[in-house]
Amino acid sequence: MTEKEKRDQGVLYDANYDLRLKAERDRAKELCFALNQLPPSRVGEKDRLLRELLGAAGEQFEIVTPFWCDYGYHITLGERFFSNHNLVILDCAAVTFGTDVFVGPNCGFYTAGHPVDFSRRDQGLEYAWPITVGSHVWFGGGVQVMPGVTIGSNVVIGSGSVVTRDIPDGCVAAGNPCRVIRPITEQDEARVYHWDKI
Repeated sequence: MTEKEKRDQGVLYDANYDLRLKAERDRAKELCFALNQLPPSRVGEKDRLLRELLGAAGEQFEIVTPFWCDYGYHITLGERFFSNHNLVILDCAAVTFGTDVFVGPNCGFYTAGHPVDFSRRDQGLEYAWPITVGSHVWFGGGVQVMPGVTIGSNVVIGSGSVVTRDIPDGCVAAGNPCRVIRPITEQDEARVYHWDKI
């Protein structure tokens, strides 16, 4: 079995020293570098590079640069996906976003993990577990999502959260580790958002 096949089965594989995987990562890094050097006005070229890099994306989406990923082809963006500056997606496994997902600045989605014992970690071994995000999800700034996590739809993840376990539909969740704080209710739709009404 190749290292890529091991990776795709979610078992330990040689991530650091396998030349085929390194070549795929190098390609993605070159595309990310080119993307991150573009002036903001060159929207068409930015869209072309992202579509070359990503596995799939809706008709309307925006990634504010800089943006970095490992492979690109494991990333699927739903319609009207938006991410702010400094998004990092370590897409050694699938990272799938539903429709209307907003990602704040400095967020990371990490499918890659390493053995706790140093003997295997020092050999360059890691595992890759997929991340799935539903629709109508908002990630505050600085959120970090760990390998194997599924986040439901209609969810808000508070700024600075570290998401280590699944989050169900219809809730506000926050913290380190991230946990459900409360459900999202009809009262949230009636809330007045004004700076002096906090």
